[in-house]
Amino acid sequence: MIRKYLGIIVSLLTLSCVQASCTQESPITNPRQTDNTIEIERGTFAKGADVSWLTQMESEGLTFNNKKGVATECMKLLKEDCGVNSIRLRVWVNPAEGWNNISDVLVKARRANALGLRLMIDFHFSDTWADPGHQDIPAAWANYSLSEAKTAVAVHVKEMLSLLKQYSIEPEWVQIGNETRWGMMWPLGNLDNGSNFAELVNAGYDAVKAIFSDAKVIVHLDSGDNLWYYTNIFDNLKANGGKFDMIGMSLYPGEDSWSSMVDACVSNINSLYQKYNVPVMVCEIGMDYNLAETCKQCISTLMSKGKATDHLAGIFYWEPQAPAGYNGGYNKGCFENGTPTVALDAYK
Repeated sequence: MIRKYLGIIVSLLTLSCVQASCTQESPITNPRQTDNTIEIERGTFAKGADVSWLTQMESEGLTFNNKKGVATECMKLLKEDCGVNSIRLRVWVNPAEGWNNISDVLVKARRANALGLRLMIDFHFSDTWADPGHQDIPAAWANYSLSEAKTAVAVHVKEMLSLLKQYSIEPEWVQIGNETRWGMMWPLGNLDNGSNFAELVNAGYDAVKAIFSDAKVIVHLDSGDNLWYYTNIFDNLKANGGKFDMIGMSLYPGEDSWSSMVDACVSNINSLYQKYNVPVMVCEIGMDYNLAETCKQCISTLMSKGKATDHLAGIFYWEPQAPAGYNGGYNKGCFENGTPTVALDAYK
């Protein structure tokens, strides 16, 4: 419990130390405050980055430099040096260390908003990572019935989004679940459990629209080059009345596979639009940190071919600022010694 609240306190202190345009008061105790923001241009192609680790990294003493070697706040650097126009932030329910909880997300969202960056909120509906192999229901919800779980989803979504609204921060996109290839909030929302997954998605969808009616709600899967995963889950959603405005993809190409994976992904974007009549967002992409030039070429190709379909809404690089081996071995960041490589120059 102490570690949980320590994480929250560090997150709030990070705001006052790093982003001068935001107040030094706690966002929870001063809910009517707004930040001075640069005008945000919505509806254009999203050139994004998920920087959810950022406050944790700053608390650990990690710093960032622009390409001239000048120390610069990370989101500002991504915008000015790399052409990033959008930020993605994950939300966990009751994480043990506090990182990625609602308070921590608010800190980062305010900083992004003050820079005029567009925002995607990514609800995992877990206390920790949600992905194809791990969709653990939050511990506090473990014994809930379907009805109780739907209420919990709605309350959680509204709590986060209502807080953003109090600060005049409007997310352009909201993910309901993260890489939900086999459903979410297992075992209750496992895809094998009939219509449960669709009902949970709808609880989140309706909660989003109640706060931000214009936000695009995304259902997100991994392996954007594998069409079967997508038709399997979205056929299930459609059959059970599931609601979504956009399809989200992850794509993690290798050095030798990137070209074929990009082509398969672009083909799938076309196929999915024709079948479900919604656009696609690549919510996560990444490549090994020592393949910066190849990564740049990969992203450039995906942008070019994806835009040509007229159905790709944007691309988000996953944790580009992470150093090699960060947090248990993540090696797909694209910074070197705190400075961006050429990988994200594709956005320019």
